[in-house]
Amino acid sequence: MSDIEKASAEALEAARQGEQFSMMLAAIAAMQQAQQQPACQHQAPAPSSSASPAKWAAVAVGGSALAISFAVSVVAVAIGAVSVTVCLLVLRSVWQDMQQQKEGGK
Repeated sequence: MSDIEKASAEALEAARQGEQFSMMLAAIAAMQQAQQQPACQHQAPAPSSSASPAKWAAVAVGGSALAISFAVSVVAVAIGAVSVTVCLLVLRSVWQDMQQQKEGGK
């Protein structure tokens, strides 16, 4: 074998070994990543054992405001329903009067 053939054979062997070495490094890196835990782990804050009176007062005020707004809404719906009913009764009466005038005028 000539020197060039020997060098070529050694270069091919080195390339094969380099490929094997890079595959081994990639496998090791993949195993390391699989074994690692997530880097960012946040813990939830611990709930306070005692609730302050101000917190309960705020809840009471908010609940009262909600109840009042619900009551006002119910009253508004009731007023609207009565208004629509009165309007329909008046229109029905006007329609009947118009029909009677047409029949009486013929």
